[in-house]
Amino acid sequence: MKAVRIHSYGGPEELVYEDAPVPDAEEGEILVCVHAAGVNPADRQIRAGLRQRREGRFSLTLGLEVSGVVAKVGPGAAGFGVGDPVYGLVMAMGGYAEFIAGPAANFAPKPRSLDHVHAAATPVTGLTAWQALFEVAGLLPGQKVLIHAAAGGVGHMAVQFAKWRRAYVIGTASAKNEAFLLGLGVDEFIDYQATAFESVVDAVDVVLDAVPREVDDHTDAVARETVDRSWGVLKDGGILVSVCAHAAPDEAATERGVRGRYWLAESRRDHLEQIAGLVDDGYVKPVVSAVLPLDQARRAHELIQTGHTQGKIVLRVSDGR
Repeated sequence: MKAVRIHSYGGPEELVYEDAPVPDAEEGEILVCVHAAGVNPADRQIRAGLRQRREGRFSLTLGLEVSGVVAKVGPGAAGFGVGDPVYGLVMAMGGYAEFIAGPAANFAPKPRSLDHVHAAATPVTGLTAWQALFEVAGLLPGQKVLIHAAAGGVGHMAVQFAKWRRAYVIGTASAKNEAFLLGLGVDEFIDYQATAFESVVDAVDVVLDAVPREVDDHTDAVARETVDRSWGVLKDGGILVSVCAHAAPDEAATERGVRGRYWLAESRRDHLEQIAGLVDDGYVKPVVSAVLPLDQARRAHELIQTGHTQGKIVLRVSDGR
């Protein structure tokens, strides 16, 4: 099969489109013929050696999320048959390839209303936003949530989930994203480049920080400053959940009972099924800003590395819809 792999850490030039062995479905796994694979900031971080670093010689296929069709069902794998359209989050990576094998529990039936490209854009951002808002923060109807980087991959899904939960949603982003976010239903839009959010926002129940880190020194500094300035806008007992970095409240916030949590998505079939239901019922729609063929993964990484994409970037692996 064709796959995009790295053999050393570094920039996008380390991504190699090449032949690779087709994996097999082991105990409890399914083999999926990949139609599309999502591209995420985590892929860039892994490629650069910033997380899960390996020593010595290696071959690593990147890609955490895919949409495709079941090609084989391994022994003990339940819930799927050959030919079933599925989507999922595979924590062991391997999505930038024509086939991927992974635990059946990491997949769910693909949303019926989405093609494979849009389905592949959903697992990482959908699970991250869903779990951060509902499992960690416990967002309730009528509460107020401030979402930083609201136009990005996680942010735009979080906006839609929060509106479905009937929360009051405030979103920060650059001015060019105002119409996009208002279209998603944000109650208040803040251009973070023109207005200090803490001057117009207070007493929020939840802050969701999705500002990307480690893109460059300036972006990283802005991201950390954003968190530092967010503690003061939380009401007593509120919570800030960051999906990008560990977040510890300052002394003044701690005295007010404010909490901070860092969250990475967990692969959960039940959550994927719930998200698919919301998509098919019309409450949520993943936004894809760019679709590139698998052999242009380097270009996809150059785009994601800017830290300013709207929605998601997806690699099309096959012509299947």
